[in-house]
Amino acid sequence: MPRDVLGQILSLLTAVTWAVAVVFFKRSGEGIPPVALNLFKNAVGLVLLGLTLVGLALWHPAEVWSLADLSREEICQLLLSGIIGMAIADSLFFRALNLIGVGLFSIVDCAYAPLVVLMAWLLWHEVLLPIQYLGAALVVAGVFLATPHRRPHDRTWGQIVFGILLALLAIALTAFAIVWVKPILERASVVWSTTLRMAAGFVVLALFSLLGRDGRRLWQVFRPSPSWRFAIPGAVLGTYLCLMFWIGGYKYTSASIAGILNQTTVIFQALLAALVLREPFGKRQVAALAIALGGVAVVTFGAQLTTFGVHVFGR
Repeated sequence: MPRDVLGQILSLLTAVTWAVAVVFFKRSGEGIPPVALNLFKNAVGLVLLGLTLVGLALWHPAEVWSLADLSREEICQLLLSGIIGMAIADSLFFRALNLIGVGLFSIVDCAYAPLVVLMAWLLWHEVLLPIQYLGAALVVAGVFLATPHRRPHDRTWGQIVFGILLALLAIALTAFAIVWVKPILERASVVWSTTLRMAAGFVVLALFSLLGRDGRRLWQVFRPSPSWRFAIPGAVLGTYLCLMFWIGGYKYTSASIAGILNQTTVIFQALLAALVLREPFGKRQVAALAIALGGVAVVTFGAQLTTFGVHVFGR
């Protein structure tokens, strides 16, 4: 299978897997505070990645020893990427979520794909085909149409503006952290890249939680509880599998295309929420799904569509 096609498949799997995980996280979030849930899912993911490395050491040791192919500077860069993208950005995300709510954050999150495209252009001079920019616009338009457009009534305009700025900063840091290390991802093992980033992010997040006033209460999430029946599947899908799909997508295809395909997760979330959580899925969501999937097709087959257009109209 061509590398670019594999990367596109993994990027779409990232969107689908995260959408399924969100359903579990919504259920587990009824009994676990957001920051505690973040700690829990990252810890579960880190344990699973550790077990994966043990399995690779037994059956495919070359994959484990591939870490030695990376320089000390590259390893430090991956660790710093994890701190920026998983500790700092996640903390800003939760603060923004508290200020502006899920609805407004979903709208601001439409900036993710454009910011990834911008970062890829600034850092690595990636350029999409003109028709793929059209596809990106369709994806963002579909995501925007699918999200609720309500602002919290218990927040001042100042708090909402501040929350939007924090959300944009969190999204920008997430985009920068992954695009910045793309050349390393192309050479490094997916498992090692994911493990190093998650380990660094988890350690910093854990230290901050211990220093906070609610640190002891947050760590109670690791005591077995009924919420685990949703939190554990959510962590397996949303942290372990999703992150490896995410890293693999950026490894095998361009950062711009990976970011655009990742953006479709909001559409899949709305569809699964309707099927599983019985949330409304009306004509607006159907139109949003059609527009976004059309955008995905344009982004994915942009080169073929351009060649076909030149062949037909260039005569």
